[in-house]
Amino acid sequence: MVQSKAASVADYLAELPAERRAAMSKVRDLVNAHMPAGYNETMAFGMIGWGIPLSRYPNTYNKQPLGYVALAAQKNGYSLYLMGVYSVGEQEKKLRAAASAQGKKLDMGKSCLRFKKPDDLPLDAIGELIASMSVDDYIAVYEANRKR
Repeated sequence: MVQSKAASVADYLAELPAERRAAMSKVRDLVNAHMPAGYNETMAFGMIGWGIPLSRYPNTYNKQPLGYVALAAQKNGYSLYLMGVYSVGEQEKKLRAAASAQGKKLDMGKSCLRFKKPDDLPLDAIGELIASMSVDDYIAVYEANRKR
């Protein structure tokens, strides 16, 4: 995975070539438009991340803000990390069904959607999934999964 040493999201985007910056900005705008209140956008692990600040939830396994979504420009494409999809099987089913209905084939790991251009993604479904999990809901999912 390619990681940036940028100190801010603006710096991260500025270091990308214009075409790649446009692709990242399109997906970032989608995420920001659907992100529930209480999540913060920051640089996390060398990519753009949205998570729950430690001031709200300090009990994470790695002492870092609890990550919910992340977006990265990789060497040969892009990656969108959706921890809600990883943590809640029903969300993964909805995402796969939406992609199938739109004739899109997902290149997906457990939480990672790899793509070459934003139009490869079922953007409306991704927006809905992001919007569907409040901070309190995500903390409950995280705690339930940590107890397993």
